[in-house]
Amino acid sequence: VQLQASGGGLVQAGGSLRLSCTASGSIFTINTMGWYRQAPGKERELVATLSGGDTMTYADSVKGRFTIPGDNPKNTLYLQMNSLKPEDTAVYYCTADITGWASKSKIFWGQGTQVTVSS
Repeated sequence: VQLQASGGGLVQAGGSLRLSCTASGSIFTINTMGWYRQAPGKERELVATLSGGDTMTYADSVKGRFTIPGDNPKNTLYLQMNSLKPEDTAVYYCTADITGWASKSKIFWGQGTQVTVSS
């Protein structure tokens, strides 16, 4: 199983970006998909998750600004980021709890995509 993240970039404060994460490989079911981020010198933190296909959770710091759209294609997770702030600057990582056709549930991580918000 592989997770491919994309959509990061450089944007001015107040702007928007849409991250995408696609899982591929031997996938029976995706139990949870989510986004974490890690800023320089800081620990990795949870941003948003989608569980069971319809239960979304968000970090307090992004509530009202970041959204997981309801129209995610199969095995894909989007993160719509609006009203971006300089403190949102970080490497964003996609993660997924996946059960394979011949394996138990396991956590996978994508390679990370850089988001830089200029003031």
